[in-house]
Parts: sequence; structure tokens; C-alpha cells
Amino acid sequence: MVQKYAVKGIESRLCYNSRGDQTIEVDVQVDKTLGRAIAPAGASVGKYESQAFPKGGVKETIRLLDKHKHRIIGLDASNPHHLNAELRRIDGTNNYSKIGGSTVFALTVAAADAAAKAKGIPMFQFLAPKGPYYLPRPIGNVLGGGKHAGKATPDIQEFLVCATGAKNILDALHANTAVHKDLAKRLEKMDPNFTGGKGDEGAWAPRIRNEEALEVVYDSVRAVSDSTGIETRMGLDVAASSFWDKKKQVYHYVRSGVKKSTGEQVDYIVKVVKDYDLIYVEDPLHEEDFEGFAELTWKVRDAYIVGDDLLVTSSEKLRKAAKMGACNACILKVNQAGGLGDALRFAEAARKAKYVIITSHRSGDTPEPHIAHVAIATGSKMIKTGVVGGERVAKLNELIRISEQGQATRLAPLDL
Repeated sequence: MVQKYAVKGIESRLCYNSRGDQTIEVDVQVDKTLGRAIAPAGASVGKYESQAFPKGGVKETIRLLDKHKHRIIGLDASNPHHLNAELRRIDGTNNYSKIGGSTVFALTVAAADAAAKAKGIPMFQFLAPKGPYYLPRPIGNVLGGGKHAGKATPDIQEFLVCATGAKNILDALHANTAVHKDLAKRLEKMDPNFTGGKGDEGAWAPRIRNEEALEVVYDSVRAVSDSTGIETRMGLDVAASSFWDKKKQVYHYVRSGVKKSTGEQVDYIVKVVKDYDLIYVEDPLHEEDFEGFAELTWKVRDAYIVGDDLLVTSSEKLRKAAKMGACNACILKVNQAGGLGDALRFAEAARKAKYVIITSHRSGDTPEPHIAHVAIATGSKMIKTGVVGGERVAKLNELIRISEQGQATRLAPLDL
């Protein structure tokens, strides 16, 4: 049987992401249309997620794809699950360590891009034909620390903002960028020597500690909420695994000179959520602490407790978390799972478990809009993709274009 949207050609090349690291770009031809995708990369990487590249790096993964692409050509590009299954068979490992998860990401996303174009429909409609469609609320990093910034910055990796009161996508983006700009002025007042340095994702990277960062971002959020009339709230990506001392069983905030037991860490997060009216807390505990996440989720009822390193876009880990009551929200990173089919299965598992989905970029990003479509297709409440920077704005501007097309105009309700 001839496939209607059969893959007719595959080409790959070495490219670079926003950090200047090498990555892979894949072109997939379907009929007379061409789909294209470049694989992103993370800095804060969970040890259980798919391996980006084999030992030989990008050049080795390109060689392997060239060797095996005859097994993909002829398959139906409109079925990401079949493409994923064949790539699993080619790879033969449980984490794509042979062919590389980045190759699987780029190929499956490029195939979906090509098939959607061949059908003459937006990619989100191709991935989710029935709808209804909502625009995810952008949540973005305005102040960075941890692995995304320099050594004198906060231990906490990301200080985030989300326009919870926005009525449309333009208002949501306006409020987030207004906080980013207002925050720069406040940081300059705090430190006349502040150089305007930024981290991986375009967030400000000042020489301050966690508590100072919480205060200044909170002040900026309140000021912008008042000036714009758009309620805006804070969030955090703690990235707690990055400073968890497994041997001593403590969270060592090295830059702040503080150590906390698991119980103290839970109490600290509960207090921070209350004091700063947080709507979102990602990875507040280390990546193996399902029990601690469950305790925190039970204690915090008015914010999203989000698993990223804990869940690594794994349906198996999500089901375990759901049984324990650990988290009420999850990060979906396509390349964390490997391919688009893997990510869509995770999204389905999240919906069945009644977890809120947040589709996310990676810190080493690429200037393509695909995850805006993935977020809509998976019913994500939020999209985490920075506030400024060309590779981040590409996704945000795509949401504006989609809203103009009329199929998705309303922002997703947050239901908290």
C-alpha cells in the first residue's frame, strides 16, 4: 500500500544552537513539501532523559542516520508513532544512546512539519485534528542563576513570570516583556556596576543571592501588574538536583552558604510560595524524591508543583508520580523523551492522570516555532520559552500568528 504522505527524502547537516554548541538539523521531504527541524539541547539535564548524541557526537549521528535512512523513507510522515517505533528498532537502546535522541527529535518533528504542510493545515491541527484549541500562557525566565548563569548569581536557576490575568496573547507577551525591562532598571539601582549580563535564555544574570532575587522580581511583578492592569505572577525553576548533595543528604545552596535537609527544603518552598504568591514551582526537590514531591504537592494547593528532572517526559515515571500524588503538573520536552511520538504518548498519559502540561524549550534553543504547535496540540496550559532572544521570540511570535488565524484565540484557563 502506498502511503499518502510517505517520506520521500531525508537530509541532515551539522548546525549550531543558541549556546553555540553543535547540533543536528534534518530535512524531510513529503510530496513536494519540505519539513525542517533543528534539535535543541539542555544545560540542566536529568540523568534519566534520552541521550542527545552518541559518543562520536553530531558527526557520528549524521553518519548513522545516513546509513539507516532507507528504513525511514517510504514510511507515513503523518504517523509520528510509527516513525518513533522504527527509530527505536534502529537504535536498539532504551535512551537512544546509539543514534542519539537529538536525531530522533529532529527527524520526527521535521516529518510532522512536512506532513502538515502537505495537508495544508497548521502543525497543531495535524497533531490534534479534533481540538478544541487554546493558546498556552507564556511563562518566561527574567532572572537566572544556577547552570544558566555565572557563579555569582543565585543558586535558584530561574525566576519566572506569567501574565495570569491576560485576556489575549498580545497582553500576555506585553506583561512578560514589561517585567523583563522593569527588572533591568531595578537591578541597575541595586548595583551600579551591573553590566546587563544575561544567561542562556536571555534572563538577567546579576550578582545577587536568592532572597534578594526573590524580592526584586516580586517588586517588579507587582509594579507591572499595577501599571498594565494585567495580573502577573512569579514562578521558580529551582533545579534542586543541581545542588543536592546525595552523600550528605542535604540541599547545599553553595552561593548562599546554606544547607537544608529535605524537610527544611519542603518547608522553605512552602514559605516562598506563600510569601511571593508563586503560581509555579519546578523541580523544588531532587530528581529521585517522589516522596518529597508528594508531601509538597499536598501542602501547596494554589500553585503548580512541576516535575521536570523528576519525570523527564517519561510516561512510566509520570504514572509512578501520579500513584504517589507527586506533582500536579509536568514539563513536556520533546527531545527529553526523544521523538515526537514519545512526547505525544507522555501528553496522553498526563491527561489521563489529570496533570497540567507545560511544554518547554531547552536552554540551548533553536530559532524554530514548532513547540508552539506542540503546546497547543497537547492542551498545554503554559509554554515555557523565555521572554527575549530570537530563538525564544520565534515561538512567541508564532503564537501571535496562530491567534490571527482564528482556530486558537483564547488563552488556556489556569484552573487554580
